[in-house]
Amino acid sequence: MSHTLVHIALLLVMPPLLLGVIGKTKALFAGRIGPPVLQPYYDIGKLFRKGSVFSTTTTWVFRAGPVVGLATALLAGMLIPFGGHSAPLSFNGDMILFAYLFALGRFFTASAALDTGSAFEGMGAAREVTFSCLAEPALFFGFLVLAKLSASLSLNTMLDGAFPLGAGAAAPSLVLVASSLFIVLLVENCRIPFDDPNTHLELTMIHEVMVLDHSGPAFGMILYGAAIKLFVMGAVLLRVVAPFEMSNPWADWGLFIGGMLALAVLIGVVESMMARFRMVFIPTFLVAACLLSAFGVILLLR
Repeated sequence: MSHTLVHIALLLVMPPLLLGVIGKTKALFAGRIGPPVLQPYYDIGKLFRKGSVFSTTTTWVFRAGPVVGLATALLAGMLIPFGGHSAPLSFNGDMILFAYLFALGRFFTASAALDTGSAFEGMGAAREVTFSCLAEPALFFGFLVLAKLSASLSLNTMLDGAFPLGAGAAAPSLVLVASSLFIVLLVENCRIPFDDPNTHLELTMIHEVMVLDHSGPAFGMILYGAAIKLFVMGAVLLRVVAPFEMSNPWADWGLFIGGMLALAVLIGVVESMMARFRMVFIPTFLVAACLLSAFGVILLLR
């Protein structure tokens, strides 16, 4: 019970910290001091204290978008084991629910953008769903590799790290899956080099353009939901790269937190060393992510 409470507490409290670490890492690479690591908490708290402004052309869909996006991210986080501990919610086939919870949140976010009647936001929604259609196969191929290795369709067992085939036989496939999942993480969370969450240039905006009309608590929920999504997908990648096998469960929690912070630093380094891809090249890299996971499946067919 205590570990379930720790799981929920980390899911609710830690995600904005990752954004702060990414921002601080990018600032250090640029030779600046940058905002405080806790700045995302201040920003989200300030937005929740503000009032909301809604266009007269919008309907309940516009208001439901941020709520559904946040709710689906939180529920997806309950399906993923953190560290070496089991997830609070688990059942056979929950990997399907995990993937389509994010798809549901994306659908409502895109629908909220279309509900404004703005062609500009419609353009961003079209880009978002197009790239997500290419990222989803990569995620499912990666899950297929983990399901084959663990002989299970439950994320708890798939991400356990104790595969029957042994580490030596599984290592090549896991390397390919980890590379693919890292690309999917960057795409799904609108990070450089696929998207820039800080840009407001019309020709380069993807996710950001969909939420331009949101304000106050609604925009705060969008930022908070995006942070949780990054945290949850990072936890999946971390379990693939570094399975946790420690005798002390509380030390395991500390190792998990340290691993997530290291992942945030890695994302900051990648964003500092790479420029944003041209829009026409993004599908190529997403197809490459699919192929990486697909080759991981092929390596297991023997």
